[in-house]
Amino acid sequence: MLFSRRTLLTGAAAAFALPGFASTTDAAPLRTIPSTGAKLPAIGLGSWITFNVGTDPVLLESCAKVIAAFVEDGGGMIDSSPMYGSSQDTIGYGLEKLGYPETVFATDKVWTSTADHGPAQITESRAAWGVEAFDLLQVHNLVSWEAHLETLFGMKDDGRLAHVGLTTSHGRRHRLLERVMRDYPVDTVQLTYNLADREAEDRLLPLAREKGIAVIANRPFRRGALPRALKGRPLPDVAQELGADNWPQLLLKFIISHPALPVAIPATTKVAHMRENKAAATGPLPDADMRRRIIAHFRDL
Repeated sequence: MLFSRRTLLTGAAAAFALPGFASTTDAAPLRTIPSTGAKLPAIGLGSWITFNVGTDPVLLESCAKVIAAFVEDGGGMIDSSPMYGSSQDTIGYGLEKLGYPETVFATDKVWTSTADHGPAQITESRAAWGVEAFDLLQVHNLVSWEAHLETLFGMKDDGRLAHVGLTTSHGRRHRLLERVMRDYPVDTVQLTYNLADREAEDRLLPLAREKGIAVIANRPFRRGALPRALKGRPLPDVAQELGADNWPQLLLKFIISHPALPVAIPATTKVAHMRENKAAATGPLPDADMRRRIIAHFRDL
């Protein structure tokens, strides 16, 4: 779904109704970015740490296989950043092998405290990916956010960028993020949200729904710490109703069942885990009562 290689779908920006909050379809419905109507799968692919493999040919091929399987299973958002070491080059390597598939929603960030370097950094990122333009560019961790937003909105006005976003993580900068969300017409925000980190539910997620801003959940597994901590612990009874075979799938189903969260971006180096993650978007998702039961079960473990 590379922005430079296809026309974005458009639709009503105001309405953001999750496709099937308790859907029973086997097919994973596409999610909507409210401001543009662009459609993409609920499970994307992160690249922090996992794709920072340098020039090691074996590891590069391993990552390329993950990207190939991701595309085969429907593609969607691949997210990276200049601060992720060689991850951008790794993504570019994998995409080149695949001929730059249309189903990839190319997502990256601006991350430099020198505002004037923003445009040059974006050019470098595009070269690393091997794409002419990005579907979404985000101000990473709100660094020099005013100047970078001016750059990104200018690119969007010129037709060189489809979506503008902001990111933060670990619960940091939530007050600043809330202020910018209120004052600027951003299309997306990316923040940490998972079963253990639910601070964003209080103010940011309701605000996102009010403003028609799509939320991208990063660190859905706390870099693997959540699945490790839950390994061997019993799943709640509701997992069977949802078709979740294990904790990672239930964790993802919980995240993407929130009506403000169209996309989660788990990172992995294993094809099997990527396919397992993708499968979390198929079948039923928890409704409000199921979400409460999952939270209560998690608290009692």
